[in-house]
Amino acid sequence: MALNTSSNSRAGLPLLPHALGDVETRAVLKLLPKAHAALAELKGVAASMPNQGILVGTLSLQEAKDSSEIENIVTTHDELYRSDFAKQQFATYAAKEVHNYAAALRDGFEQVKRTGLLTLNDVLNIQAGIEHNRAGLRKLPGTALKNDHTGETIYTPPQHPEDIAALMGNLEVFINQPEQCDWDPLVKMAVIHHQFESIHPFYDGNGRTGRIINILYLVQQGLQDTPVLYLSRYINRHKADYYRLLQSVRETGDWEPWLLWMLEGVVQTSQQTTLLITQIKAQMQSTKLRIRSELPKIYSQDLVNNLFKHPYTKIEFVEQDLLVHRSTAIRYLEALVGIGLLSKHKLGKDNYYFNVQLYELLDGAGERLMRGEAP
Repeated sequence: MALNTSSNSRAGLPLLPHALGDVETRAVLKLLPKAHAALAELKGVAASMPNQGILVGTLSLQEAKDSSEIENIVTTHDELYRSDFAKQQFATYAAKEVHNYAAALRDGFEQVKRTGLLTLNDVLNIQAGIEHNRAGLRKLPGTALKNDHTGETIYTPPQHPEDIAALMGNLEVFINQPEQCDWDPLVKMAVIHHQFESIHPFYDGNGRTGRIINILYLVQQGLQDTPVLYLSRYINRHKADYYRLLQSVRETGDWEPWLLWMLEGVVQTSQQTTLLITQIKAQMQSTKLRIRSELPKIYSQDLVNNLFKHPYTKIEFVEQDLLVHRSTAIRYLEALVGIGLLSKHKLGKDNYYFNVQLYELLDGAGERLMRGEAP
């Protein structure tokens, strides 16, 4: 499907939505019900969690890890859980980058829930949170996307500041004024992501910011209540296809393969995340029953929530979450170690209490779940 170039911006990119024509082909329309059904099931399972903060906290860190890995920022779960964002203490530089991403995602989520909008200012704040700077939109020419192996320039995004600002303004209107066109929200999400990555508005952090926009747009559209659909794992597994299809649309104007690929990502990721949340819920219930049975004097739902909010918990986390004295927090944690629910490890000066089952689900067993295998 060729682009209507008469509706392109001065920088060569199409202005949304009219320059694209009708991108909802028969194949796209056929896949949409399956994607929406998978999303709806995920939304229902997530809503059944007794504490939504557990999902936002635990799964946002998973998304941050996978999204950062696409940009070759690689860390481990162990390094992430041994880091403390509140104290700005991090096991590695990569762990710091991942925690910054997760915090930017959570802040963006709270803002979208408050306002019902996803504005350019929100996007600027997300990128600033990821990069920890306020460089803003690109003002200097020279940005080009290159092949990592050959150094060959694959794509040159808009170079002039006024073009970048105009395209981002157009994108902001497209995101927040649904009456502009009647495309399905999932089609719009895929178009928004492609347009944002093609504008490439920042000096750094474009990929990670764009993937957060995906999540927040689903929340804004009411397709998810919490930011738990994370496409980064799917993108990471099919990275070559991701970059190939992004570029193919720029070169040919044929949107169908890109849209189908993104919709399939929504289907697979929704199903996998539904399964993961179901497993977390089962573990929570099992843990709750064991504490009530074997340690009834220390049982509380807040304690159970703490163990699943932090795969590695610490004395300070229990103090803060349960509003108890340090000596009480230590007594609770040691009692849980005594019945085998937690494993105690000394790392540096701190003792960490390790929820073995949850850690294995998110790390080793979690990988099997994402491949559709039995845990």
